[in-house]
Amino acid sequence: MRLLKAPILFALVGALFLTGCRSSGDIGNEPETLADRARVSFRAMMSDSQFPGLIDMATRARGVIIVPNLIRAAFIFGGRGGNGVMLVRNDDGKWSQPAFYTIGGVSWGLQIGGQSSELVILVMTQKGVDAVMSREVTLGGDAGLAIGELGQGVNAATAIGLKSDMYAFARSQGLFAGVSLEGSVIRPRNSLNKQLYGEGATPESILIYRTVSTDSPAVRSLVAAMP
Repeated sequence: MRLLKAPILFALVGALFLTGCRSSGDIGNEPETLADRARVSFRAMMSDSQFPGLIDMATRARGVIIVPNLIRAAFIFGGRGGNGVMLVRNDDGKWSQPAFYTIGGVSWGLQIGGQSSELVILVMTQKGVDAVMSREVTLGGDAGLAIGELGQGVNAATAIGLKSDMYAFARSQGLFAGVSLEGSVIRPRNSLNKQLYGEGATPESILIYRTVSTDSPAVRSLVAAMP
């Protein structure tokens, strides 16, 4: 996966982004629609009894990435992709407004099927936050950045001892069994950040310095849903 240049990787899964992350109601208001969908997915997964320990881990997380619709499809060659949001908790416990990101990856081998997943990645350490903020991140590929993947019915408490920087929780429908994020790349969705916050908006100005903001009801509701 490290051999693939990022523009090539995202071109390969671009169709998945368009399929999985935009509906007819999103046109012209995609950032707010995505923020609202992220809130719905996050609250649904937080209240799902199949994810024991998620609430406890979320209350201690430094950041959270929510992808309300991660699409995966394959016939020998496969890809996965989706748009999402990231929020960061500062030292006084207050959550930032969301910055917009994409996540995507490709795979090869004997595989066939399709899957749609709701994905929540809890960023537990400052190192994990800094990694997402400072550069394009390859999950499972960036040295020193550990991610644990927890599916339905897995008690998150059993994985806390691993001291991973991130933990991914996925609720899936489709032919694939489970979700693997190995080799997936997370990078900012700059067009959505600028569309909602203005031309000068960056993930840093939204998440860390908090020098830009919006009065969007969808964004306020998403922030209010954070633990």
